[in-house]
Amino acid sequence: MTNTQLTHIQIDNYGPWTVTPEPRREVDLQTLQSRLYADLSQFFGNRGGYTFFTRFDNMVAVSNGLTMDDHAILQESVGNRYPVTMSLSVATGTTPASALATATEQLQDAGSAQDKSRREILRGRHIDEEFRTDEDLRIAHFDVNDATGKYTDQLNEFDTFIRIEQGYASLMKYMRHAYDSLSFFVGGDNIIAVCPELDAGEYRDAIEHVRDDVGVELKVGVGEGRRADEAGMAAKHALEECRATGADVELDC
Repeated sequence: MTNTQLTHIQIDNYGPWTVTPEPRREVDLQTLQSRLYADLSQFFGNRGGYTFFTRFDNMVAVSNGLTMDDHAILQESVGNRYPVTMSLSVATGTTPASALATATEQLQDAGSAQDKSRREILRGRHIDEEFRTDEDLRIAHFDVNDATGKYTDQLNEFDTFIRIEQGYASLMKYMRHAYDSLSFFVGGDNIIAVCPELDAGEYRDAIEHVRDDVGVELKVGVGEGRRADEAGMAAKHALEECRATGADVELDC
């Protein structure tokens, strides 16, 4: 059984800050968001985790292996270097969706995202080392079959973007509701999903749903590990096996 630890990251009072004392330039906001995401990605990544940008003012990290003290260090570092602060909520669950639901509820219980008095909240719990295993995480790495040949080299960039995003949206919604999984676009034609323990038939079902729903064909490699980077690298190798053999699904777990 998987044991996923997720961190819900939320910039404190971000909406009001962007228009106080007057609306800030969008280019400056985009720059701040991208730099903060890069710093978070590096922080969690250096400790074996993954960070996903979702809406940028809210982000999600797979944080197996990080303690609450690690999260407190991150908050302090961001508070010292950025004009905004952030709140963090950590939770665990046998499915990624249940873990994130708990993490989000903990933040919501602490106050609104636009509450001026709610600053640098740190709530939740991490998985104690004695309870961690090499099977805690399942990471699935999806990509579009022949995206370059079908889209990049054939369509203009925006129409290509539409096709990739349609595939992502269909997969994201289906994996969430059918399998309690969380899927994130990570650039190019790649989607990474954090999943509970699923079999090859269930991954194939998701691929067939996306094909029937929006006409985008996918393949997926799946890996397992104690940390996100370990499971993710196993998934990458499994995806390479798909490319070599033409298979739609390959499990390295």
